[in-house]
Amino acid sequence: MLRRILALMIKEFIAIVVDPKSRIVLIGPPIIQLMVFGYAATFDLEHVTYAVYNEDSGRASRDLLSRLEGSRNFHRVAVVRSDREVRPLIDNREVMAVVHIGPRFSAHMLQGRPGSLQVIVDGRNSNTAMIVLNYVRNIVTAFNRDWAESHGESAPSELRVRFWFNANLDSRWFIVPGLVALLTLVVSLLLTALSVAREREAGTFDQMLATPLRPVEILIGKALPGFIIGMAEATFILLMAIFWFEVPFRGAIAPLYLGLVVFLLSAVGVGLMISSLSVTQQQALLGTFLFLVPAIILSGFSTPIANMPPAVQYLTYLNPMRYFLIIVRSVFLEAASFDLIWNLYWPMALIGLLSLVAAGWLFRRRMY
Repeated sequence: MLRRILALMIKEFIAIVVDPKSRIVLIGPPIIQLMVFGYAATFDLEHVTYAVYNEDSGRASRDLLSRLEGSRNFHRVAVVRSDREVRPLIDNREVMAVVHIGPRFSAHMLQGRPGSLQVIVDGRNSNTAMIVLNYVRNIVTAFNRDWAESHGESAPSELRVRFWFNANLDSRWFIVPGLVALLTLVVSLLLTALSVAREREAGTFDQMLATPLRPVEILIGKALPGFIIGMAEATFILLMAIFWFEVPFRGAIAPLYLGLVVFLLSAVGVGLMISSLSVTQQQALLGTFLFLVPAIILSGFSTPIANMPPAVQYLTYLNPMRYFLIIVRSVFLEAASFDLIWNLYWPMALIGLLSLVAAGWLFRRRMY
Protein backbone atom coordinates (compact mmCIF):
# COMPACT_ATOMS: atom_id res chain seq x y z
CA MET A 1 0.00 0.00 0.00
CA LEU A 2 2.73 2.46 0.98
CA ARG A 3 4.68 1.68 -2.19
CA ARG A 4 1.61 2.38 -4.35
CA ILE A 5 0.88 5.65 -2.54
CA LEU A 6 4.52 6.70 -2.86
CA ALA A 7 4.45 5.98 -6.59
CA LEU A 8 1.30 8.07 -7.00
CA MET A 9 2.88 10.88 -4.97
CA ILE A 10 5.94 10.91 -7.21
CA LYS A 11 3.67 10.98 -10.25
CA GLU A 12 1.74 13.89 -8.73
CA PHE A 13 4.90 15.87 -7.98
CA ILE A 14 6.08 15.35 -11.56
CA ALA A 15 2.68 16.48 -12.87
CA ILE A 16 2.85 19.63 -10.72
CA VAL A 17 6.33 20.49 -12.00
CA VAL A 18 5.44 19.78 -15.64
CA ASP A 19 2.04 21.54 -15.63
CA PRO A 20 2.48 25.32 -16.24
CA LYS A 21 -0.66 26.21 -14.24
CA SER A 22 0.56 24.30 -11.20
CA ARG A 23 4.04 25.83 -11.44
CA ILE A 24 2.55 29.32 -11.49
CA VAL A 25 0.34 28.53 -8.49
CA LEU A 26 3.33 27.11 -6.62
CA ILE A 27 5.88 29.87 -7.21
CA GLY A 28 4.25 33.09 -8.38
CA PRO A 29 1.37 34.00 -6.04
CA PRO A 30 3.11 33.28 -2.70
CA ILE A 31 6.11 35.50 -3.44
CA ILE A 32 4.11 38.30 -5.09
CA GLN A 33 1.40 38.34 -2.43
CA LEU A 34 3.93 38.16 0.40
CA MET A 35 5.70 41.26 -0.92
CA VAL A 36 2.49 43.12 -1.75
CA PHE A 37 0.80 42.44 1.58
CA GLY A 38 4.01 42.79 3.58
CA TYR A 39 4.81 46.25 2.25
CA ALA A 40 1.58 47.69 0.85
CA ALA A 41 -1.07 46.35 3.21
CA THR A 42 -0.80 48.44 6.34
CA PHE A 43 -3.17 50.13 8.75
CA ASP A 44 -0.65 52.89 9.45
CA LEU A 45 -0.90 56.32 7.85
CA GLU A 46 2.47 57.94 7.32
CA HIS A 47 1.45 60.58 4.77
CA VAL A 48 -1.63 62.52 5.86
CA THR A 49 -2.12 65.45 3.49
CA TYR A 50 -3.92 68.39 5.05
CA ALA A 51 -4.78 72.04 4.45
CA VAL A 52 -4.80 74.87 6.99
CA TYR A 53 -7.57 77.43 7.33
CA ASN A 54 -6.29 79.75 10.07
CA GLU A 55 -8.39 82.79 10.93
CA ASP A 56 -6.29 83.62 13.98
CA SER A 57 -2.84 85.23 14.06
CA GLY A 58 -2.09 84.67 17.75
CA ARG A 59 0.60 82.65 19.41
CA ALA A 60 -1.63 79.72 20.38
CA SER A 61 -2.69 79.01 16.80
CA ARG A 62 0.91 79.25 15.59
CA ASP A 63 2.05 76.86 18.30
CA LEU A 64 -0.64 74.34 17.45
CA LEU A 65 0.07 74.50 13.71
CA SER A 66 3.80 74.09 14.29
CA ARG A 67 3.08 70.82 16.09
CA LEU A 68 1.14 69.58 13.07
CA GLU A 69 3.93 70.62 10.71
CA GLY A 70 6.54 68.98 12.93
CA SER A 71 4.72 65.66 12.94
CA ARG A 72 6.19 63.00 10.65
CA ASN A 73 2.68 61.83 9.74
CA PHE A 74 1.27 65.17 8.51
CA HIS A 75 2.18 66.96 5.28
CA ARG A 76 0.62 70.36 4.59
CA VAL A 77 -0.21 70.83 0.91
CA ALA A 78 -2.45 73.92 0.93
CA VAL A 79 -3.41 77.08 2.84
CA VAL A 80 -7.08 78.04 2.69
CA ARG A 81 -8.22 81.68 2.77
CA SER A 82 -12.01 81.27 2.71
CA ASP A 83 -14.78 78.76 3.39
CA ARG A 84 -15.49 78.11 -0.29
CA GLU A 85 -11.97 76.77 -0.84
CA VAL A 86 -12.46 73.90 1.61
CA ARG A 87 -14.96 71.73 -0.26
CA PRO A 88 -13.02 71.35 -3.56
CA LEU A 89 -9.93 70.16 -1.69
CA ILE A 90 -11.88 67.35 -0.03
CA ASP A 91 -14.00 66.50 -3.07
CA ASN A 92 -10.97 66.17 -5.35
CA ARG A 93 -9.03 64.13 -2.76
CA GLU A 94 -6.27 66.72 -2.69
CA VAL A 95 -6.21 66.56 1.12
CA MET A 96 -7.42 64.09 3.74
CA ALA A 97 -8.24 66.80 6.27
CA VAL A 98 -8.66 70.55 6.69
CA VAL A 99 -7.69 72.13 10.03
CA HIS A 100 -9.81 75.23 10.69
CA ILE A 101 -8.80 77.55 13.56
CA GLY A 102 -11.39 80.15 14.56
CA PRO A 103 -10.65 83.92 14.65
CA ARG A 104 -10.56 84.17 18.47
CA PHE A 105 -8.72 80.92 19.18
CA SER A 106 -5.66 82.53 20.89
CA ALA A 107 -7.78 85.08 22.77
CA HIS A 108 -10.01 82.40 24.24
CA MET A 109 -7.02 80.26 25.20
CA LEU A 110 -5.42 83.21 27.05
CA GLN A 111 -8.71 83.77 28.88
CA GLY A 112 -8.78 80.14 29.98
CA ARG A 113 -11.68 79.33 27.67
CA PRO A 114 -11.81 76.55 25.03
CA GLY A 115 -10.46 77.65 21.67
CA SER A 116 -12.51 77.05 18.54
CA LEU A 117 -10.85 74.33 16.45
CA GLN A 118 -12.50 72.36 13.66
CA VAL A 119 -11.12 69.38 11.75
CA ILE A 120 -12.87 68.43 8.50
CA VAL A 121 -11.92 64.88 7.49
CA ASP A 122 -12.62 62.97 4.28
CA GLY A 123 -14.94 60.23 5.54
CA ARG A 124 -15.24 58.14 2.38
CA ASN A 125 -12.85 55.64 3.93
CA SER A 126 -14.08 55.37 7.51
CA ASN A 127 -11.01 53.51 8.77
CA THR A 128 -8.61 56.11 7.36
CA ALA A 129 -10.78 58.93 8.70
CA MET A 130 -10.68 57.52 12.24
CA ILE A 131 -6.90 57.15 12.09
CA VAL A 132 -6.46 60.76 10.92
CA LEU A 133 -8.81 61.97 13.65
CA ASN A 134 -6.86 60.06 16.31
CA TYR A 135 -3.58 61.56 15.08
CA VAL A 136 -5.03 65.07 15.35
CA ARG A 137 -6.57 64.31 18.74
CA ASN A 138 -3.19 63.19 20.13
CA ILE A 139 -1.51 66.39 18.93
CA VAL A 140 -4.26 68.62 20.35
CA THR A 141 -4.19 66.75 23.68
CA ALA A 142 -0.43 67.28 24.00
CA PHE A 143 -0.85 70.95 23.05
CA ASN A 144 -3.54 71.49 25.71
CA ARG A 145 -1.41 69.89 28.39
CA ASP A 146 1.69 71.94 27.56
CA TRP A 147 -0.33 75.15 27.26
CA ALA A 148 -1.90 74.64 30.69
CA GLU A 149 1.47 73.96 32.32
CA SER A 150 3.19 76.96 30.68
CA HIS A 151 0.42 79.35 31.81
CA GLY A 152 0.33 78.23 35.41
CA GLU A 153 -2.93 76.36 35.12
CA SER A 154 -3.63 72.93 36.47
CA ALA A 155 -2.72 70.43 33.81
CA PRO A 156 -5.44 68.03 32.73
CA SER A 157 -5.18 64.39 33.68
CA GLU A 158 -2.43 62.65 31.80
CA LEU A 159 -3.27 59.32 30.20
CA ARG A 160 -0.34 56.96 30.02
CA VAL A 161 -0.90 54.13 27.56
CA ARG A 162 1.06 50.92 27.36
CA PHE A 163 0.49 48.60 24.40
CA TRP A 164 1.06 44.93 25.07
CA PHE A 165 2.44 42.57 22.42
CA ASN A 166 3.00 45.38 19.87
CA ALA A 167 4.54 48.34 21.66
CA ASN A 168 4.92 50.52 18.55
CA LEU A 169 1.55 49.53 17.04
CA ASP A 170 3.29 48.43 13.86
CA SER A 171 0.51 46.96 11.71
CA ARG A 172 3.05 44.83 9.83
CA TRP A 173 3.44 42.75 13.00
CA PHE A 174 -0.28 41.97 12.72
CA ILE A 175 -0.54 41.47 8.95
CA VAL A 176 2.57 39.45 8.07
CA PRO A 177 1.91 36.52 10.48
CA GLY A 178 -1.59 36.33 9.01
CA LEU A 179 -0.01 35.79 5.60
CA VAL A 180 1.23 32.41 6.83
CA ALA A 181 -2.40 31.30 7.05
CA LEU A 182 -3.61 33.09 3.93
CA LEU A 183 -0.91 32.04 1.46
CA THR A 184 -0.68 28.48 2.81
CA LEU A 185 -4.42 28.10 2.28
CA VAL A 186 -4.20 29.50 -1.25
CA VAL A 187 -1.35 27.22 -2.36
CA SER A 188 -2.50 23.97 -0.73
CA LEU A 189 -6.12 24.45 -1.78
CA LEU A 190 -5.29 25.24 -5.40
CA LEU A 191 -2.83 22.38 -5.83
CA THR A 192 -5.18 19.84 -4.29
CA ALA A 193 -8.24 21.11 -6.15
CA LEU A 194 -6.42 20.78 -9.47
CA SER A 195 -5.15 17.24 -8.83
CA VAL A 196 -8.14 15.03 -9.75
CA ALA A 197 -9.54 17.59 -12.20
CA ARG A 198 -6.24 17.52 -14.07
CA GLU A 199 -6.52 13.73 -14.48
CA ARG A 200 -10.05 14.01 -15.83
CA GLU A 201 -9.13 16.80 -18.23
CA ALA A 202 -6.08 14.92 -19.52
CA GLY A 203 -8.07 11.70 -19.95
CA THR A 204 -5.85 9.71 -17.56
CA PHE A 205 -8.44 9.34 -14.80
CA ASP A 206 -9.87 6.10 -16.23
CA GLN A 207 -6.35 4.73 -16.63
CA MET A 208 -5.65 5.43 -12.98
CA LEU A 209 -8.82 3.56 -11.97
CA ALA A 210 -7.59 0.53 -13.91
CA THR A 211 -4.48 0.31 -11.70
CA PRO A 212 -4.36 -1.71 -8.45
CA LEU A 213 -4.81 1.54 -6.50
CA ARG A 214 -7.87 1.64 -4.29
CA PRO A 215 -9.94 4.88 -4.03
CA VAL A 216 -8.59 5.65 -0.55
CA GLU A 217 -5.02 5.22 -1.79
CA ILE A 218 -5.71 7.57 -4.70
CA LEU A 219 -7.06 10.20 -2.32
CA ILE A 220 -4.06 9.89 -0.01
CA GLY A 221 -1.66 10.03 -2.92
CA LYS A 222 -3.40 13.15 -4.23
CA ALA A 223 -3.57 14.81 -0.81
CA LEU A 224 -0.01 14.32 0.42
CA PRO A 225 1.78 16.40 -2.27
CA GLY A 226 -0.45 19.41 -1.50
CA PHE A 227 0.14 18.84 2.22
CA ILE A 228 3.94 18.63 1.83
CA ILE A 229 4.13 21.65 -0.47
CA GLY A 230 1.87 23.59 1.93
CA MET A 231 4.26 22.82 4.79
CA ALA A 232 7.21 24.00 2.69
CA GLU A 233 5.40 27.19 1.66
CA ALA A 234 4.40 27.94 5.24
CA THR A 235 7.97 27.41 6.45
CA PHE A 236 9.28 29.76 3.76
CA ILE A 237 6.76 32.47 4.71
CA LEU A 238 7.58 32.02 8.41
CA LEU A 239 11.28 32.53 7.73
CA MET A 240 10.52 35.60 5.60
CA ALA A 241 8.32 37.04 8.35
CA ILE A 242 11.03 36.59 10.98
CA PHE A 243 14.20 37.46 9.09
CA TRP A 244 13.00 39.75 6.26
CA PHE A 245 10.09 41.65 7.82
CA GLU A 246 11.59 41.33 11.33
CA VAL A 247 8.35 40.36 13.05
CA PRO A 248 9.23 39.05 16.53
CA PHE A 249 8.64 35.34 17.05
CA ARG A 250 8.01 35.02 20.79
CA GLY A 251 6.43 31.59 21.01
CA ALA A 252 7.50 28.01 20.39
CA ILE A 253 7.64 26.06 17.14
CA ALA A 254 5.62 23.05 18.39
CA PRO A 255 2.23 24.80 18.99
CA LEU A 256 2.53 26.61 15.66
CA TYR A 257 3.39 23.55 13.58
CA LEU A 258 0.73 21.42 15.24
CA GLY A 259 -1.80 24.06 14.22
CA LEU A 260 -0.27 24.14 10.73
CA VAL A 261 -0.61 20.36 10.33
CA VAL A 262 -4.28 20.37 11.36
CA PHE A 263 -4.97 23.45 9.23
CA LEU A 264 -3.43 21.83 6.15
CA LEU A 265 -5.50 18.69 6.69
CA SER A 266 -8.67 20.77 6.58
CA ALA A 267 -7.45 22.75 3.55
CA VAL A 268 -6.49 19.57 1.68
CA GLY A 269 -9.87 18.05 2.52
CA VAL A 270 -11.74 21.02 1.08
CA GLY A 271 -9.47 20.98 -1.97
CA LEU A 272 -10.18 17.29 -2.61
CA MET A 273 -13.91 17.94 -2.32
CA ILE A 274 -13.67 20.64 -4.98
CA SER A 275 -11.48 18.44 -7.16
CA SER A 276 -13.88 15.49 -6.89
CA LEU A 277 -16.74 17.68 -8.09
CA SER A 278 -14.81 19.26 -10.96
CA VAL A 279 -14.50 17.85 -14.47
CA THR A 280 -11.98 20.42 -15.77
CA GLN A 281 -9.21 22.47 -14.20
CA GLN A 282 -11.16 25.62 -14.99
CA GLN A 283 -14.05 24.36 -12.87
CA ALA A 284 -11.60 23.49 -10.10
CA LEU A 285 -10.14 27.02 -10.18
CA LEU A 286 -13.59 28.59 -10.07
CA GLY A 287 -14.61 26.34 -7.18
CA THR A 288 -11.42 27.18 -5.31
CA PHE A 289 -11.93 30.93 -5.57
CA LEU A 290 -15.58 30.49 -4.67
CA PHE A 291 -14.35 29.09 -1.35
CA LEU A 292 -11.24 31.25 -0.93
CA VAL A 293 -12.80 34.71 -1.06
CA PRO A 294 -15.41 34.12 1.69
CA ALA A 295 -12.84 32.17 3.72
CA ILE A 296 -10.41 35.11 3.73
CA ILE A 297 -13.10 37.71 4.43
CA LEU A 298 -14.65 35.66 7.24
CA SER A 299 -11.31 34.75 8.86
CA GLY A 300 -10.64 38.03 10.66
CA PHE A 301 -7.56 38.66 8.53
CA SER A 302 -8.42 42.31 7.86
CA THR A 303 -11.69 43.01 9.71
CA PRO A 304 -12.50 41.85 13.27
CA ILE A 305 -15.03 39.03 13.45
CA ALA A 306 -16.65 40.78 16.42
CA ASN A 307 -17.72 43.62 14.11
CA MET A 308 -19.62 41.26 11.79
CA PRO A 309 -23.38 40.60 12.12
CA PRO A 310 -24.22 37.74 14.54
CA ALA A 311 -25.41 35.42 11.75
CA VAL A 312 -22.13 35.91 9.87
CA GLN A 313 -20.12 35.33 13.06
CA TYR A 314 -21.71 31.89 13.42
CA LEU A 315 -20.78 31.17 9.79
CA THR A 316 -17.10 31.84 10.54
CA TYR A 317 -16.97 28.74 12.77
CA LEU A 318 -17.00 26.65 9.55
CA ASN A 319 -13.85 28.40 8.32
CA PRO A 320 -10.57 26.67 9.25
CA MET A 321 -8.57 29.82 8.52
CA ARG A 322 -10.35 31.59 11.38
CA TYR A 323 -8.73 29.25 13.92
CA PHE A 324 -5.24 29.03 12.45
CA LEU A 325 -5.08 32.81 12.07
CA ILE A 326 -5.54 33.17 15.83
CA ILE A 327 -2.93 30.46 16.46
CA VAL A 328 -0.22 31.98 14.27
CA ARG A 329 -0.73 35.53 15.57
CA SER A 330 -0.90 34.35 19.18
CA VAL A 331 2.31 32.32 18.89
CA PHE A 332 4.15 35.16 17.14
CA LEU A 333 3.15 38.08 19.37
CA GLU A 334 1.83 36.57 22.63
CA ALA A 335 4.13 33.54 22.98
CA ALA A 336 0.98 31.43 23.33
CA SER A 337 1.49 27.87 24.55
CA PHE A 338 -0.63 24.75 24.10
CA ASP A 339 -2.80 25.45 27.15
CA LEU A 340 -3.92 28.81 25.72
CA ILE A 341 -4.81 27.68 22.20
CA TRP A 342 -5.70 24.00 22.59
CA ASN A 343 -9.38 24.78 21.95
CA LEU A 344 -8.49 25.99 18.44
CA TYR A 345 -7.06 22.67 17.25
CA TRP A 346 -10.08 20.40 17.45
CA PRO A 347 -12.44 22.54 15.29
CA MET A 348 -9.90 22.44 12.44
CA ALA A 349 -9.41 18.71 12.96
CA LEU A 350 -13.18 18.18 12.80
CA ILE A 351 -13.46 20.27 9.63
CA GLY A 352 -10.59 18.31 8.09
CA LEU A 353 -12.11 14.93 9.04
CA LEU A 354 -15.55 15.82 7.65
CA SER A 355 -14.16 17.31 4.44
CA LEU A 356 -11.90 14.28 3.81
CA VAL A 357 -14.78 11.88 4.40
CA ALA A 358 -16.99 13.94 2.07
CA ALA A 359 -14.21 14.01 -0.55
CA GLY A 360 -13.88 10.21 -0.35
CA TRP A 361 -17.63 9.75 -0.75
CA LEU A 362 -17.79 12.14 -3.70
CA PHE A 363 -14.78 10.48 -5.28
CA ARG A 364 -16.34 7.01 -5.04
CA ARG A 365 -19.69 8.26 -6.34
CA ARG A 366 -18.18 9.93 -9.41
CA MET A 367 -16.00 6.95 -10.28
CA TYR A 368 -18.83 5.12 -11.91
